[in-house]
This record gives sequence, structure tokens and C-alpha cells, in this order.
Amino acid sequence: MATALNAAVSLTSSKSSSLPATSCAIAPERIRFGKGGFSYKSNNVATSRRVFSVRAEVTTDTPPAVKKVEKESKKNEEGVITNKYRPKEPYTGKVLLNTKITADDAPGETWHMVFSHQGEIPYREGQSVGVIADGIDKNGKPHKVRLYSIASSALGDLGNSETVSLCVKRLVYTNDAGEVVKGVCSNFLCDLKPGSDVKLTGPVGKEMLMPKDPNATVIMLATGTGIAPFRSFLWKMFFEKHDDYKATWLFLGVPTTSSLLYTEEFDKMKAKAPENFRVDYAISREETNDKGEKMYIQTRMAQYAPELWELLKKDNTFVYMCGLKGMEKGIDDIMVSLAANDGIDWFDYKKQLKKAEQWNVEVY
Repeated sequence: MATALNAAVSLTSSKSSSLPATSCAIAPERIRFGKGGFSYKSNNVATSRRVFSVRAEVTTDTPPAVKKVEKESKKNEEGVITNKYRPKEPYTGKVLLNTKITADDAPGETWHMVFSHQGEIPYREGQSVGVIADGIDKNGKPHKVRLYSIASSALGDLGNSETVSLCVKRLVYTNDAGEVVKGVCSNFLCDLKPGSDVKLTGPVGKEMLMPKDPNATVIMLATGTGIAPFRSFLWKMFFEKHDDYKATWLFLGVPTTSSLLYTEEFDKMKAKAPENFRVDYAISREETNDKGEKMYIQTRMAQYAPELWELLKKDNTFVYMCGLKGMEKGIDDIMVSLAANDGIDWFDYKKQLKKAEQWNVEVY
């Protein structure tokens, strides 16, 4: 890279006159460096019989490197630990509680389970842990890790920071060949008895961490067991530090009333902080809107669409989405026309929200 050189130039003529020094730029290729310093090689130039004698001074200082400014996260990332335990060396916890939390007539079983980790897995609300089911797969190898969103606050259900809770739906389905297929890890977990060992990895993930701003508006969108990270949020907000977050709104979508999860807990939270916590359920097989359409989560949200859009235009509103992959498209459909009314392209705006960590998605 070319180096800028300053030269002090004195002009001499046959007449006894002198001119003040001035400065000019010298091209780097005209400078020859040697052991004793450097010399400037130049052809003498005659102009009106005046000889230019050049004395050059070289400035070799390079400009200081521009320090990269790291983006400060809007989420509570300070002290967050990830991957303390890995698949090759998992932590062995013990089952303290495993109970079915859906009614007998619900379409599928969902279980709430609590594992002891003796303080060895220091997770945060919004993180996940991995589970390795006992046994081997069809190739004779240990089962792979299956990640589950944590359903308890960092203090755990017992409040001693030594337990971690999960919300797991038992996966059972019939394939195209008419065979009944059972999900390996979900059935392993749902069948665990208190006192059993369970291999855990993690904690992992920073996508779903809670916002740093205690005055943030937190909107949580969940389907089924996607409620897990939001139970962890809500326990922290209302059972431990309920005065921190001033506006919290939960939307939960399930197929039947018998599939609703943790409603008694949410009722207690609502009673404790009625001005801080809103909750709306969408029960697709039992409810419809005014047009007779099934009440999916996006259908319920559409009833509050203008209010939600106004919230999304604020820089302290954080949206968290967890559950079935198809839910995001339904929500996009609601927002497209609302944004267009303000002359805004929703998908461009959503990219901005994601970049600002205000739109957070964990779907499967």
C-alpha cells in the first residue's frame, strides 16, 4: 500500500533570494531505503535556470485499526452457559416426577416430568436440554440426542436450582404401511418412573432467551408442547419476579379442551397480576370464528390483529414463537395486509424484527 510522504522543498536561484519552505507529495517509488536511512533519487529539473533541491521527510505512522463495535444483545445473555454436557459424556440425572397432564380423552398424551441435576446443568429460561434414550438403534448404535425445550425457570419447579422440567407429548402414529410407530425418545421419557436414571446433555440455545428490558412487552405464541419455554418465562415473571415484565400476552393453540396445558398455573398468574398477564386459547376442534373457520392460533390472533400490529411497531415488543412449523405462515397471512395499510412490506419488516432480536422462532 502506498505510503504518503511529506517533503520540505527549498528553492535556490542564481540570485541571492530565498523562498519559504513549502510541502508537496513524493511518490513512494522515488524513495530508496538503505542501512543508514533513505535517499531520494531524482533527476535535477531546470526551470528558469532555478535548481530544485529536495529534502524529504517520511511519515511511516499507519492509521489506527478501526475497532469493530460488537452488537449488544437485547436478550439476557450474560453468564449463559451452553454445551456443558455433550453426547459422548452426558450427565446422568434422576427422575423425581413424571405425570400425565392431559385428560384421558385428549387426542394424545402429554407428560410433565422433573429431573434432578444437583445444580450441574445451569440453564436459563428459553434454553433446551438433550435426552439420550436408553438402548441402541437398528444399527446397533446408541440413540441420538433429542432436544427438548425446558419447561421450568432457572430455579426449577422446586425452587432450588437443582431440577429441570420438560413437557413431552408421546409420539405414536400409523405409517403408510399400516404399522404403528412409536417415537423412540418421547416414549422412553413418558414411560420413565421416579428414581430412574436419564442421560442429559446441554444446556443449549440462545435464540429464545428472555429480553433484557424489564419493561418489554413479551408476546408468546405456542401450539401444544411449544408451551414449554413459555411456562419457564411465566414462572420467572409471576411466581418469582412477577413485577419485572409489565406486559405479557400468551396465545396457546390446542385441538381440544382436554389438551390444554398448565391452565391452573396460568389462572393463578392471571389472578396475581391481572394487569400484566393476558392469555388467549385457540381450541381448533371445538371453536370457530364468526366465519365458521376453525379456531387455530392465527385465527384467534386475527381477532386482535390491529392491537398486535401496533405493539409490533414498538421497539420494546418481543415476539416468541414455539410449536408446529406451519404456525408462522398463518401469522404472516394476518400481518401482510395490516402492514400494507401503513405502506410497509411485512416480510421486510419481519427481517428487521429478527435482526433486532424481537422476532424469535423455534418450530418443528
